[in-house]
Amino acid sequence: MTDVTTLLNADPLILQALREDISSEDVTTNAVMPEAKLGTCDLICKEDGVIAGLPIFKRTFELLDPQTKVDLKVKDGDTVKKGELLAVVTGDIRVLLSGERTALNYLQRMSGIATYTSKVAALLEGSKTKLLDTRKTTPNNRLFEKYAVKVGGGYNHRYNLSDGVLIKDNHIGAAGSVTEAVRRAKDYAPFVRKIEVEVENLDMVKEAVEAGADIIMLDNMSHDEMKEAISIIDGRAETECSGNITKENVKAISDLGVDYVSSGALTHSAPILDVSLKNLHTV
Repeated sequence: MTDVTTLLNADPLILQALREDISSEDVTTNAVMPEAKLGTCDLICKEDGVIAGLPIFKRTFELLDPQTKVDLKVKDGDTVKKGELLAVVTGDIRVLLSGERTALNYLQRMSGIATYTSKVAALLEGSKTKLLDTRKTTPNNRLFEKYAVKVGGGYNHRYNLSDGVLIKDNHIGAAGSVTEAVRRAKDYAPFVRKIEVEVENLDMVKEAVEAGADIIMLDNMSHDEMKEAISIIDGRAETECSGNITKENVKAISDLGVDYVSSGALTHSAPILDVSLKNLHTV
């Protein structure tokens, strides 16, 4: 998350978030702290979880003032405990106060996703199935949320619509059939791209196999239906199951032997991990 390319992509998004919170000035901070004064505060974890987003937390303060120092005590991917000191932030007190909420919003959201993802991934341990995210992300926060999934032990599905061919129900409706949609995709897409098809019943499974799909996504099927679908596919395509997959039901899928399971819940339903900046004082 700290490489130059990632920061170039992240910086405009962080600045946009800061502008959202400080449209003209931080009137409260300017009232109580009219002049620059060096201060420090502690980043404290308030519940157990997996931390993610520390580079973004740090960068938020640096974009307000490059002189701000963030002494990290842990790294992304670490399991953290309630009450643990995660970092010490030192700089202009006005910067610490003005950047606090935006920096914490990123860290709490990303850590919540990493924590939830790690719990779901643990339920698939011992199987060959890889846990994937989806495009069900918060607008303008996909970069951060998909990174958090990886920190939590998951894998990224396609990043955006330019990243791969995924023929869903409405694409099939537009083309007229699974067969025609796959044919058109093969004609249009570069040969290096795999073609994935979302199917909802066994007839569609058979059609997708015959059409030559590379990956077949079994969407909102029952356990028995998925088992039969995998038998029909018989290794002729990679398999993925999807549709309302959560921590509560993913374990029931682990015995099927699918290659992938994708879950929008990783990004759209993960609760935040509670962290806080405390003990602000002058140096």
